[in-house]
Amino acid sequence: MNVTQDLSIIELIVNASLVVKLVMALLAVVSVMSWYWIFRKWFAIRDARARTEKFERDFWSGGDLAALYQSAVNARHQTGALERVFEAGFREFTKLRGQKTLDPGSVIDGVRRAMRATYQREIDDLEAHLAFLASVGSVSPYVGLFGTVWGIMHAFRGLSNVASATLAAVAPGIAEALVATAIGLFAAIPAVVAYNRFAHDVDRLAVRFESFIEEFSNILQRHLK
Repeated sequence: MNVTQDLSIIELIVNASLVVKLVMALLAVVSVMSWYWIFRKWFAIRDARARTEKFERDFWSGGDLAALYQSAVNARHQTGALERVFEAGFREFTKLRGQKTLDPGSVIDGVRRAMRATYQREIDDLEAHLAFLASVGSVSPYVGLFGTVWGIMHAFRGLSNVASATLAAVAPGIAEALVATAIGLFAAIPAVVAYNRFAHDVDRLAVRFESFIEEFSNILQRHLK
């Protein structure tokens, strides 16, 4: 028996028991899905941050709000999250300002509610699938550990059929089992790092959106005086 060949990673996976193979396959699929969403969220959050910075520059440049709103409406499919919050607020402001029965406080409350509703939808969209990354990061090591425990049980059960237990006899079975834990960690570590990074980025964007809502509400309130 060629020990070097038996202890190569490919040989260990091929010779693993059925349950361990299923665990490895599950972890491999989860890892691929995890990397897919890591790249998707990275591009989405980077794009949201860039569009937010661009809109903030345009908004605070002192341009006409009506022109800025019309520009957002005309480029609806190319606007960022903060621009959509502004669009929702200004649309509601234009609608409510024409109602003579409403006092300025009621108008601003309505505008703020409209922006808050859009803000929540945008944040929910940015946070989509972060829970999946969190689940992968927390569960994958335990799934890999289950495969390891099962593989070690299988290896020791096979020792009952041999006259004497030696390191050469038990090493391949234990090594097969430990591969499951390694794959579990390979799936979990990038997911945890990505989740922490993306959650931090979304929180920072949420703070910027909330600050804009309050500042824009104050600007609109001055327009009503």
